[in-house]
Amino acid sequence: MSADLNIILPEILLALFAIFALLGGVYTGKDGVASTLVWLTSAAMVALAAWIGLTGTGTNVAFNGMFSDDGFSRFAKVVILLSTAAVLIMGEGYMNKRGLLRFEYPILVALSVVGMMMMVSASDLMALYMGLELQSLALYVVASLRRDSARSTEAGLKYFVLGALSSGILLYGASLIYGYAGTTLFSGIIQTAVHGDVSVGLLFGLIFVISGMAFKVSAVPFHMWTPDVYEGAPTPITAFFATAPKVAAMGLFARVMHDAFGNAIPDWQQVIALISLLSMFLGAVAAIGQTNIKRLMAYSSIAHMGYALMGLAAGTALGVEAMLVYMTIYVTMNIGTFAFILSMEKGGQPVTDIASLNMYAKAQPGRAFAMLILLFSLAGVPPMLGFFGKLYVLRAAYDAGLAWLAIAGVIASVIGAFYYLRIVFFMYFGEEQAEGLDASKSTILWGFLMASAGIMVFGIINMFGVEPAATAAAAALVN
Repeated sequence: MSADLNIILPEILLALFAIFALLGGVYTGKDGVASTLVWLTSAAMVALAAWIGLTGTGTNVAFNGMFSDDGFSRFAKVVILLSTAAVLIMGEGYMNKRGLLRFEYPILVALSVVGMMMMVSASDLMALYMGLELQSLALYVVASLRRDSARSTEAGLKYFVLGALSSGILLYGASLIYGYAGTTLFSGIIQTAVHGDVSVGLLFGLIFVISGMAFKVSAVPFHMWTPDVYEGAPTPITAFFATAPKVAAMGLFARVMHDAFGNAIPDWQQVIALISLLSMFLGAVAAIGQTNIKRLMAYSSIAHMGYALMGLAAGTALGVEAMLVYMTIYVTMNIGTFAFILSMEKGGQPVTDIASLNMYAKAQPGRAFAMLILLFSLAGVPPMLGFFGKLYVLRAAYDAGLAWLAIAGVIASVIGAFYYLRIVFFMYFGEEQAEGLDASKSTILWGFLMASAGIMVFGIINMFGVEPAATAAAAALVN
C-alpha cells in the first residue's frame, strides 16, 4: 500500500492542497484571500510539474494495475499543470476586476486538475470514470461562476446536461466492455480485444466509450456544447476549457485506444479517422461566419481536435508522438491567444466582437504583431510552429496508410486559414473607428502574449525539448 501511495503522491499532494485551501478560505475571510490563493495554487502546480518532469522514471503501476505512472502520463501531467498555472495567473486580474474571483475558483480548478491527472494515468475503466467525473463536476461549476449572467448560467447548465448524457453513454460502453471482456483492467481487455476476434458486444462497448470521450474533446458530432459554453463562461474559464482539459481528454483517448484496444487497431481506426475528418471540416467551415471571437475560438478548438485525432487515428507510436507534440503546441498558442482576448476592453468592459479590432495595429503595433504570429501559427502557415505541429500529424496519418485523411486535413487547413487571416485583415486594414479598444496596462497579459508568440517563432529549433520528450512518452504507451 505504501508503494502505491508513493506512486500517486503528486495527486495526493494536490488534493490535500485543495482541501487545506478550502479550510483556509473558510476561516480567513473567504474572498479576501482569493487572489493570494490563485498565486499559491499556480506556484504549487508549477512545483508539481517540475517534480514530475525531473524525478519520474520508468513505468510504475499502482492498485493492482488500475493506475499507471509512465512516460506518457508524466508528459501529459506536466503540460496540464503548467497550462493550468498559466491560465490561473492570466485570468486573476480579469476575475478580480469583475467581482468573480471567489476563493472557490482556484480550489475547483485544482480539483479538476486532480481528475485530469487521474485520467491520463487510468489503466482501468473504473479509474477512468473516477478521474473523468472529478474533472467534469468541477468544470460544470466554474462554467456558470458568473451567477448574475443568464448566458453564463445557461452555459453551465447546457454543459452539465450534455456532460451527464456523455457520461452515461461512456458508462454504458464500459459496462458492455466489462460484460464481454470479463474485466475492467486495460491489461485484461487487451488480451480479449484482438483484431479478427472482437465480439460484436465488445465493439459496441468500444463505440459508446469513444462517443463519451469524443464529447470531452468536443469532437464532431459531440461538439454541440462547445460554442455556447465558450461564449457564456467568463473568458479566463474559457481559456482553461481550451487548454488543460483538452490535453487530459486526448491523453485519456490515447490511453484507452492503445492500452485497452491496442491489439485491435483496425477495428477502431476508421471510426477515429471519421471523427477527425468531420471535426476538421465542421470547425473550419462553421467558424467562417462567426463575429464573436470566443465562439470563433470554440470552432477553432473543434478543428484542432480533429487534427490531434488524426495522429491518434494512425494507431502507431509516431501517431501518438505527433498527437502529443500537436497538443503541446496547441495549448501554447491558445494561452497567448486568450491573453490577447483578455486584454480586449473598451471603456473598461470586455469586448469580444471581432470588428472591434479594426485598425488595432495602428494603436498597438506590438500586440497586433504578436497576435498575427499566433494567428498564422493557428492557421498552420510556415514557418510558424503551428505548421510543424500539423506536419507531424499529417505525416503520421500518411505513413499509417491514411493518405486520404492527410489530404483532407490539408484542404480543411486551407479553408480554416480564412477566418484567422480575416482577424489579421481587421487589425491591419480594417475601417478606422471613432473609439478603439483600450490600451491594456497588464504586464502579465503582455508577457504571456509575447512569450507565446516568441515560442511560435523560435520553437522550431527542437521545440524546446518537447519533441524528444514526446518520443519517449509515445514509446512508453505504444510498444
